[in-house]
Order: sequence, then structure tokens, then C-alpha cells
Amino acid sequence: MNEDVEPQAGYTSPPPGAPVRRLRFRLPDLPQVRQFAEDEARDAGMPEEAIGDFVIAVNEVATNAVTHGADRATLRTWVTSGDLIVEVHDEGTWKPGPMPGAVGGMGLWVARLLSSDLTLRVGSGGSTVIMRFPGKG
Repeated sequence: MNEDVEPQAGYTSPPPGAPVRRLRFRLPDLPQVRQFAEDEARDAGMPEEAIGDFVIAVNEVATNAVTHGADRATLRTWVTSGDLIVEVHDEGTWKPGPMPGAVGGMGLWVARLLSSDLTLRVGSGGSTVIMRFPGKG
């Protein structure tokens, strides 16, 4: 996992001309987030057997955003080089991960295991998690 204290301008931007889908959500909207993620995975041509893990990773990061970050967050997706990119941004303040022996707080760890790359950007403008998943099988 890559972690930076201050986001780099433009880092999270999709390539010019890439179609971007966006969903603003709150905690009660998490079922919609999961459906949105599933639809995006299918549209990107993700193999059926990978979609469940993809939805779990997106759900973990989205849940973190609206329970530990701010009450509202934004999810964006786009495809680049055949991979599906997911960005979750909230305007909350970053808090360190779980302490050893903690029962919960493993969302980013789970998302990192399920994605091919995960970058975390934190700073005064909030927290952004960018994940990459293979698209077409």
C-alpha cells in the first residue's frame, strides 16, 4: 500500500477523455454503493468469479469513508489500460489503523489484499483511497 501525507495534485485524475462514473453516498446508501460497484465491474468486463471480491473491497473502503471519515463520501470509477480504477474520497481527518489485537478496523487491509494496487492519500482536504483491479478476463 502506498501512503502519502499530502495528496499530489492531479494524481487521482482519470486520463483525458476516459468516461468517469460518480456516486455520492452516505452510510444508509451502502447497498447502492455495492450495486454500483457490481454494475461497474460487469461493465468493465471483470471475470464473474472476481466480482464478489471486488464488491467486498469497494464496500470496505466506502464503509470506512462514511464511518471514520465524514458523513458523506464520493466514489468515482474509470477504466484505464483495461483495469478498473476505483477512487473513494471523504473530507474527514485521517486516523491511524487498528491496534494489534483489534477486532475490527481491517477494511483497508482487506481492500489491499483484494486489489492489484491500493494507494492512500491523506491530508487537509480529506482522505482518498485509489484501488486498481484487473478488468477484462
